[in-house]
Amino acid sequence: MKVILLVLALLLAGCGPRQEPGWLGYVEGETALIAPPQSGWIVSLNVTRGAQVKPGDILFTLDTTGQAAVHDNAASQLAAAEDGITMAKAEVERTARELARQRELVRIGGTPRRDLEVAQAAYDSAAAKLSQLSAQADAARATLASADWNLSERVVRARVAGRVEDIFFRPGEYASAGTPVVSVLPPGNIYVRFFIPETQLATARLGEQVRVRCDGCPPKLSAAITFIAAQSEFTPPIIYSVGNREKLVFRAEARAPALAGLRPGLPVTVAPVR
Repeated sequence: MKVILLVLALLLAGCGPRQEPGWLGYVEGETALIAPPQSGWIVSLNVTRGAQVKPGDILFTLDTTGQAAVHDNAASQLAAAEDGITMAKAEVERTARELARQRELVRIGGTPRRDLEVAQAAYDSAAAKLSQLSAQADAARATLASADWNLSERVVRARVAGRVEDIFFRPGEYASAGTPVVSVLPPGNIYVRFFIPETQLATARLGEQVRVRCDGCPPKLSAAITFIAAQSEFTPPIIYSVGNREKLVFRAEARAPALAGLRPGLPVTVAPVR
């Protein structure tokens, strides 16, 4: 009787739906590490973990004390140079009229040539001063533009849309230029990483469509293979089961816009679409 029951159980199991074979893997995400272009103390943090951001959103700000001082000094120098230019232009116009009058007097013999030379020297001096002040104003404008740029760089904004994955610095901490403060995961940077057994490598090709299955995944979720490693490796510990432990596999990746809603770290099974 026990033998008959065992045979019936095996027959029923064979009649059940056949599980589609697949390659084990998990969802991965490539985060954008947002770092300040300048060093400074963080004075405000405008996002939290899990928040969605879009390009232009403020992520965090740095202290602006030093940059504001440079800006105000440049603005003061520019204002002084522009005031000086106004007076210098008036002096140039006045000496130009005097020079023209002396030339006419010398022409008709009404004044000695020495007076013309004095008028010419006065005009040359006024013109040189105007040129000098104009150069100073140009330098001040350049410094002011640089100061404006440096001030704008103290407010760090998102350049990509995505979810804030992690925050590495908080207000009151000092962040060096180039050191990430916030990481953002753009939807387009989510992909599937899986492992193809050595014996099945010939069945996988770049660009081939694969079916992605996981708990809670949309039905018929597919992606295209975008990468297959050139060298084999042992099955990662987080992937192996009793059946595939210690087998050689090739790491592969598949991408598709439809993967954007998956969470990194989620286990998946990948199978070719035949």
